[in-house]
Amino acid sequence: MQKDFSTLKRPLHPMPAFIGEALQQAGLYEHYESRPPYQQNDYISWISRAKREETQQKRLRQMLDELKKGGVYMKMRWNGK
Repeated sequence: MQKDFSTLKRPLHPMPAFIGEALQQAGLYEHYESRPPYQQNDYISWISRAKREETQQKRLRQMLDELKKGGVYMKMRWNGK
């Protein structure tokens, strides 16, 4: 199912390869794709904006942990749809 990203108010950010690879390796790509478009875009933007590699990796780990746990988005409770 193709998601509709046309309603996003923020610029659409393409997924860097290292994030896609991490999602695949963790077996969480489907969890990522089940999230709403704004969350997918926000995670990519947030991770990519980090200037230091260390910070990018820390943010990537947080995203992976939240996807694995479920019910969490950017350290906030999220009930989904």
